[in-house]
Amino acid sequence: MRRRSILAAGGAAALPLGFPAAARAEEAVDLLLVLAVDVSRSIDDDEARLQREGYRSAVTDARVVEAIRSGMTGSIAIAYVEWAGADYQRLVIPWTRIGSQAEADAWADALNRAPRVALSWTSISGGLDFSMRTLLESPFEGTRRVVDVSGDGVNNSGMPVEGLRDRLVAEGITINGLPIMNDRPTFGRPSPIPLDQYYRDSVIGGDGAFLIAAEDFEAFGNAVRRKLVREIAGLPGPVFG
Repeated sequence: MRRRSILAAGGAAALPLGFPAAARAEEAVDLLLVLAVDVSRSIDDDEARLQREGYRSAVTDARVVEAIRSGMTGSIAIAYVEWAGADYQRLVIPWTRIGSQAEADAWADALNRAPRVALSWTSISGGLDFSMRTLLESPFEGTRRVVDVSGDGVNNSGMPVEGLRDRLVAEGITINGLPIMNDRPTFGRPSPIPLDQYYRDSVIGGDGAFLIAAEDFEAFGNAVRRKLVREIAGLPGPVFG
């Protein structure tokens, strides 16, 4: 049965002009990776810029491209998702094969051109649910499936995050975390424990799951790069690090 497209769910998909054509059906890649990015109101314009620059610089980093090229197929596929409250998730950049420096550069350029929307509340559970549906609609066949969640706050909207985590893990999906240890107060319910501990206890899960915390938005790019190298290579990382 043909699956209903998720592109219209939770907001319109942003498809950058001039981006490479859609993948051939069932093309094999080493990893299907959803980058699930918090765009709630606690992240201001300057922090959002640092966040996107972090992803752009990490994906185009020579060490990341080398890790991609070292896999069995020499390629991965990435979908870039943004999420905020329970009623807002969107596919900003659709599934894209990356197997060379040129393809990594094209992906980063598309992210640079994509518009950003900031909304209130933080629904990690909504982001995970949308990411799972994004994985189910991938036009690629991946050996591994990973959702990489980054954000600066706890779940304060929608379903409890632990239930969604368990659903993804039951489907064989690994969830890794990149908590941003922002020293600014966040909107909604504050975390009763440090954010990296909250991610460890309530967000990450699955085979080899790990998290790498960014001390702040300035340190975000380096944390993303370290995390991507481990994810692409299929290596478990530190639970804290």
